[in-house]
Amino acid sequence: MKHLTLSLLLGTALVLAAPGPASEAATPPDVFVQAMTIDDIITLDPAEIFEFSGAEYGAQVYDRLITYPVDDVEDIRGHVAESWEVSEDGKTYVFKIRDGITFHSGNPLTAEDVAFSLQRVVKLDMSPAFILTQFGFTADNVEEKIRATGPMEVTIEVDQAYAPTFFLYSLTAGVGSVVDKETVLANEVDGDLGYNWLKVNSAGSGPFKLRAWKPNESLTLDANPDYWLGAPGVTRAITRHIAEAATQQLLIEKGDIDVARNLGPDQVAALEANPDIVIESVPKGAIYYLGLNQKNENLAKPEVREALKWLIPYQEMVDTLVKGDMVVHQSFLPKGFLGVLEDQPYSLDVERAKELLAEAGLPDGFSVTMDVRSISPVTEMAQAIQAVWAEAGIDLELIPGDGAQTLTKYRARNHDIYIGRWGPDYQDPHTNADTFARNPDNADDAQSKPLAWRNAWDIPEMTAMADAAVLERDPAKRAEMYREIQRIHQQTSPFVIMFQDIETIAERSKVEGTIWGPSFDDNRYWKITKN
Repeated sequence: MKHLTLSLLLGTALVLAAPGPASEAATPPDVFVQAMTIDDIITLDPAEIFEFSGAEYGAQVYDRLITYPVDDVEDIRGHVAESWEVSEDGKTYVFKIRDGITFHSGNPLTAEDVAFSLQRVVKLDMSPAFILTQFGFTADNVEEKIRATGPMEVTIEVDQAYAPTFFLYSLTAGVGSVVDKETVLANEVDGDLGYNWLKVNSAGSGPFKLRAWKPNESLTLDANPDYWLGAPGVTRAITRHIAEAATQQLLIEKGDIDVARNLGPDQVAALEANPDIVIESVPKGAIYYLGLNQKNENLAKPEVREALKWLIPYQEMVDTLVKGDMVVHQSFLPKGFLGVLEDQPYSLDVERAKELLAEAGLPDGFSVTMDVRSISPVTEMAQAIQAVWAEAGIDLELIPGDGAQTLTKYRARNHDIYIGRWGPDYQDPHTNADTFARNPDNADDAQSKPLAWRNAWDIPEMTAMADAAVLERDPAKRAEMYREIQRIHQQTSPFVIMFQDIETIAERSKVEGTIWGPSFDDNRYWKITKN
């Protein structure tokens, strides 16, 4: 494939023959069925969930401490927390917990459950734990710093006077999910805080509860009829793992599914003329990028890192392979965030890349591997990049795998290059700065393992810049600090940032009440009805 020209790849990668006439089926009127790729789910524990599909699952099953409306993310408001107060020194937050919320088990939700849930995230120290530990919480001090100070009151003490919105936005992330302490501890084994049990079970208070998860096959949720905000409009929500866009198109045309989530440009074009199907385009905060492991001696050369940024057919892919699903974007903050840098300094320039490779002592190129999740359009994107890189003498070997396989290898920083998608954990700019531009400890056994760590990028100066930005309370000054970090990051980082996501969704016209938010864990099913 690497010997094919880019034009051939872009012109043929997503060609789909139109399906013939098919008799229309129908999903049950009280059951919501969608098709999407969910092979990235590796756990159902909100203390560990750190993938797109898992985060979307968690948002249906668990209530979080803080939230915001999907159409106005600046409107931070309480969810499990009814209200809060901040001390004059900016370090202590006191949350009043909402009365009347009940877990799926029937247990009432109290301040003890909230404190336990946050403490548990810190103690287990899984991938998303840094969202809380960045505020100075450790396994040794978390019970003192996060505690129930009344039956329905939780007090949290952070280590510095951060911008208040930064801390509150952090609690809107999955780590702010509240779990049923009594149920979780009833399933504890050898002091694991119920971790092994909660990986495949649920203990939430949300509008749905887990019925069954079959990895790489399906995820089934049952409605919680006693949900405190009202019973869901359907009794069950089923997600089927369907990796092929063409199959998703056929299923929604037949009525076998209500929603298709992973369609390509050709499928969308074919469905737009169908009066029974509605197409929605939803801007997302997710960023597509290449991560270049700095343990690879060639990728560690600054000239090579820059050369690869000139070897991406950015606009060509947006016009063909990912048409309607992505826009060119080359900085780590997505559009819509405070301090976003919208400069696009790079475009496809093979000759410029060759000059840089020669400056790096690699005039004949080099060989390297890329780990690729076996889904569309990631596979097609990787193949297009492979073809272009061959023109510059780079022999790129693609290593396919499912989401769990490629992520596990990436998290252990055992890759050369990883093609991935990163979504913000919360709506504050630090969420992406903290992972793309901050690496406080580059050791293999570091406690914090952001994307910069995964790619072995040791950046004490940039880390200090990110730490300073999060303490600035003046929004204008803070925004400019993030723009300056992104300017430096664009020029020097081992990240080739390419696109920002636009999720294109096909729905049967009978489906109403779906909520598609700016992040995947803002998507909600509980108001869905089918007429």
